[in-house]
Amino acid sequence: MCGIVGMVSFSPVNQSIYDALSVLQHRGQDAAGIITIDSNNHFRLRKANGLVNEVFQAHHMQRLEGNVGIGHIRYPTAGSSSVSEAQPFYVNSPYGIALAHNGNLTNAEALRQKIFEQGKRHVNTHSDSEILLNILAIELANFPDYPLSAANIFSAIAAVHKVIHGAYACVAMIIGHGLIAFRDPNGIRPLVLGKRETVDHRTEYMFASESVALDSLDYTFVRDVEPGEAIYITQDGEFFSQQCADNPKLCPCIFEYVYFARPDSLINGISVYQARIHMGQMLGKKIAREWRDLDIDVVIPIPETSCDAALEIARILNKPYRQGFVKNRYIGRTFIMPGQTVRRRSVRRKLNANNIEFEGKNVLLVDDSIVRGTTSKEILEMVRSVGAKKIYLASAAPEIRYPNVYGIDMPSADELIAHDRNVDEIAQFIGADAVIFQDLSDLIAAVQMSNPTITQFECSVFDGQYITHDIDPPYLASLERLRSHNRKQTSTSALAPSPEFENLGIYNNE
Repeated sequence: MCGIVGMVSFSPVNQSIYDALSVLQHRGQDAAGIITIDSNNHFRLRKANGLVNEVFQAHHMQRLEGNVGIGHIRYPTAGSSSVSEAQPFYVNSPYGIALAHNGNLTNAEALRQKIFEQGKRHVNTHSDSEILLNILAIELANFPDYPLSAANIFSAIAAVHKVIHGAYACVAMIIGHGLIAFRDPNGIRPLVLGKRETVDHRTEYMFASESVALDSLDYTFVRDVEPGEAIYITQDGEFFSQQCADNPKLCPCIFEYVYFARPDSLINGISVYQARIHMGQMLGKKIAREWRDLDIDVVIPIPETSCDAALEIARILNKPYRQGFVKNRYIGRTFIMPGQTVRRRSVRRKLNANNIEFEGKNVLLVDDSIVRGTTSKEILEMVRSVGAKKIYLASAAPEIRYPNVYGIDMPSADELIAHDRNVDEIAQFIGADAVIFQDLSDLIAAVQMSNPTITQFECSVFDGQYITHDIDPPYLASLERLRSHNRKQTSTSALAPSPEFENLGIYNNE
């Protein structure tokens, strides 16, 4: 899962994009990048592996001149963790185009061949985002007149929708024109629009993966970018929008609300905080109805995403709610960290049990989801070691049994704890006295409460139903081979320097 930002302003955007990416840091911790268009119509780019505050130092920020820019934070899915895969990407022809992308294309390899045959273009990385950028460039090159009109740009994006498949929320810039934002016809990945007025009554615009990034910069939330829609904003602030897909339908990823998004975000008309409250209510009712024989002394969340749900569960069960874990906030998310060994080592550094809340008690732990089970197993061992009598684990999400192909790092079914295991086997594997999962129908109902107009969610990790209807076993096998190859590359090159972006002059500010 990645985070993207795009801005058209009447003052320098470098600091604002930096601040917005910092707010979205939870969406990716692998790499970060910002690209702007300066007054001479040159791209100014800085990107590297690391957190936002590690990638951008003062001298980088000073060189990111311009009033139009896009930014990206990376969480690797397709591609690898090499700095060469960091975004944004750019191409010099036509005009000069830069792009940042959140999601994953499901026909990337076929498109790679199309790019070479049709556009005589070379794709230099394994990133599907670079493929998407080149497809956009090919379509824009079909319009020879300069400058491009809004109609030209929308026609190009309509053509892009027809040839690419998968999940994509994108922000892009065209030299001499301005900023474009567009979203796939299913609206799988989120993208929101905000605006604010300057003192001289001009309108500045901003796009971001989550509304919380708008809030942090005092932009007013306007709306979500619609599925299949494209929005074009010129460098002078003229606003154009058009539906560019034939049959758009909003089917957002439900896992955004379970885990990824910040609770203070509003996505697709749904408050993430309220959705998690409703998840807790649904799960609490299920425990009270179907697990009434459990002897529970205390309800304790595994911080932090599950805290809101756990509070509701405790209320419904009429049991004490306690904060039993102290979190080290300077350790990154274990789910995002590459490799099982790294994840396993990090759990004890990330969380510490407050012994007094566990000793001699029967504990109901609450987590947002159980993916690989590695973290859950380590946490339960820790809780046992400080004297808990019985440990029950409740998940606000159902069993994750299937790979994700739309931008979440869950491509291998064999890595998922619930794949080919029943609930009792899962409990035995992680060392729990009982494991309780949310029903999928209840999860959908919980998220849907805030926006009943959404009739379908992308739930493939739970039900194996892929909304793009183009996923088959050979595709999943090829995705796993690619991911296995990239894991090996990452492990052998983790300590090596990354010189890929040296000596690019004005285009990269090292």
